Amino acid sequence: MIGPMRRPHLPSTESVVTAIRGIADEYGLEIEVTDDIGADRTSRRTSAGVFTVVDPDGSLPHEAYVELGGTPSVSVRVYPEDDAQITIDGVGFDDVPRDDVPAFLRSVYGGIAHVRGRLFPPGWWLVVPLPGDETYKELVLLGALTPWMSAHVRSRKG
Repeated sequence: MIGPMRRPHLPSTESVVTAIRGIADEYGLEIEVTDDIGADRTSRRTSAGVFTVVDPDGSLPHEAYVELGGTPSVSVRVYPEDDAQITIDGVGFDDVPRDDVPAFLRSVYGGIAHVRGRLFPPGWWLVVPLPGDETYKELVLLGALTPWMSAHVRSRKG
């Protein structure tokens, strides 16, 4: 019996960025990375005191913002709290576990991600399946279908 697909554990922001760099290289994409290090620089540390750089445990929180070139437009914000926000052509997927980021990007660039929709009630969803049984879905706002999304529309069966 084969168990569920296990993704590698990515223990740090830097390990996620390294994995994203590998995917960019694999798919021939340009990559731009911006690092914010220290409690006073990361976006979720608004409660940090003035000039407070470390967390209460003495560690330096590390957040990274990654932009990938090409089509679709993809950006990844990796948070110190073990999650990420991935945005594809303006559609944001919040709270993606950092361990899922490489599989998520491979689904997008490997042609597995797609758009599902229906005429009544009207609605379009950007669907990103991962190995195993995990699937991420986000609503695409009316009129927000990009050329890449339109090229990846799959008809709904049944």
